[in-house]
Amino acid sequence: MPTKAKQNNLVRGFEPYPETPGEEYMSDSMRAHFTNILNKWKQELMEEVDRTVHHMQDEAANFPDPADRASQEEEFSLELRARDRERKLIKKIDETLQLIEDNEYGWCDSCGVEIGIRRLEARPTATLCIDCKTLAEIKEKQIGS
Repeated sequence: MPTKAKQNNLVRGFEPYPETPGEEYMSDSMRAHFTNILNKWKQELMEEVDRTVHHMQDEAANFPDPADRASQEEEFSLELRARDRERKLIKKIDETLQLIEDNEYGWCDSCGVEIGIRRLEARPTATLCIDCKTLAEIKEKQIGS
């Protein structure tokens, strides 16, 4: 049975990066690998936005029944909220692509260590290593409670 990270990779349709012994972290081929992943992900999100626009144009109707109208408005509202989250994700993808271009991708913003190829494949926009992310989540829970 595939691991969760492997399942996510299959959903986005890319093969895990084949690391070679002695390869430098964030080599040109690694950066190209992540650029391809991010561009493909961004394309999928943009296609979803287009589908939503067409769906809302095609399905928009002026129902005489207030309950039907309210149901349609609620459906559209949920779709628009989902698209807004995706819009923010597209912005984050663009920022990540800029980090790759600037050769600053793949290192933890907090402690400076390598984030790791497999973590980045699971979450290509990650800016923290797993240890710093775990610590941040623990702090967030403590403050939030």
